[in-house]
Amino acid sequence: MVGALAMAAVLPALYLPGMTHNFFDLKIYMSAMDWWTAGNPLYDYVQPDRVQGELFFTYPPFSALLLWPFALPKLGATVVIFTGLTLLGVVVTTKWLLDPVIRRHGLPHLFTLVVGVLLVLAVESTRETITFGQINMLLVVLILADLLFAVPRNSRWAGVGIGLATALKLFPGIFVVYLLATRRWRAAVVAAATATGATLLAAAVAPGDSWRFWTHELWATDRVGRTDYTGNQSLFGLLSRLTAPEEPDRLIWLPLVVAVAGYGLWRAVRASRAGDPLAALTLAGLVAALISPITWTHHIYWFIPAVVILVDATLSADPRTATGARRRRRLGGLAVGTSAIIVYGVVSFYDFGVAPEPTSTPWEFLLRNTYVLLCVVLLVALPLRAEAGAPTQESPESDTLPKKPIPR
Repeated sequence: MVGALAMAAVLPALYLPGMTHNFFDLKIYMSAMDWWTAGNPLYDYVQPDRVQGELFFTYPPFSALLLWPFALPKLGATVVIFTGLTLLGVVVTTKWLLDPVIRRHGLPHLFTLVVGVLLVLAVESTRETITFGQINMLLVVLILADLLFAVPRNSRWAGVGIGLATALKLFPGIFVVYLLATRRWRAAVVAAATATGATLLAAAVAPGDSWRFWTHELWATDRVGRTDYTGNQSLFGLLSRLTAPEEPDRLIWLPLVVAVAGYGLWRAVRASRAGDPLAALTLAGLVAALISPITWTHHIYWFIPAVVILVDATLSADPRTATGARRRRRLGGLAVGTSAIIVYGVVSFYDFGVAPEPTSTPWEFLLRNTYVLLCVVLLVALPLRAEAGAPTQESPESDTLPKKPIPR
């Protein structure tokens, strides 16, 4: 109770005007929609910015179809609608994540949900999503509903949510790869077909803008923003901060991407086979954050389910045995440490300046790449749990899968 009251007291301070972004991205979306509605090419829209230089509309054309109706009411109404939908998404997804943990450990239901929602609202990625006016929570709802909580595994509709999310924003495309890696062939085909269908629908409505996006704008990485900016918490961002103002050598980045993607998806497949689909999905999300050239802090929702998994595994460890007590301390410490990092954040409380300068000290390297390093740690250390919630592995090195699949 004391912790919940403390969080309720601190949370508003994280949303004070000096800590927020005044719906900056949403305003760009709406301005771009006005520009587009006036008959101008969508991807000609440009807005000056002191950090990035120039800002553009960078989403696929299908996103424009979704965003266009929101430009019809006044901006204040659109802000209220976006914020309300994001808050609803936070509540729904947090309930989905916590309900199994609450049932397994007999936790007080309403109290645990309230504390969980408050913690999720305190996390930097959520604050950035809300105060930028981003669409990330919509994508999270589509992904979690599709793969875990709303669509039955063998349903003909499995994959539709992933496909829609991928058509809206390319980042969720990793989950199509995840479906292939876990041999969910039909869901992968449905996801790919849905993404293709949504893209073709956008092409039918806006053929010129669609052709331009897929043949040119998608590959023009300079439109997305400076890769060395601290808010870009990807492997490419880390390398960019070492070589700024020059971009890093792709021959260094690409082998890292292959290694991280291979290892992370390997662990995701093992988690799926061991009966822990949430861990599998979370590992795939962490892989996406690391290998994408641009991963803004508001993209990395996947720290939140990672904390839920760590808390669940901590509570499942038997403190009466030496092994269980050690595991409880290790996983509990990782859960608390991860929570502290993602609430405090990488960009919310720091001003690293706007000039493209290379990282010069080990301390600065740690501060400017905290989420990248945390993603790597969780990719290795996230425990895999049995279906009943009990942990199945002490570490990735000691993973032992059951000889037969655990029935779902």
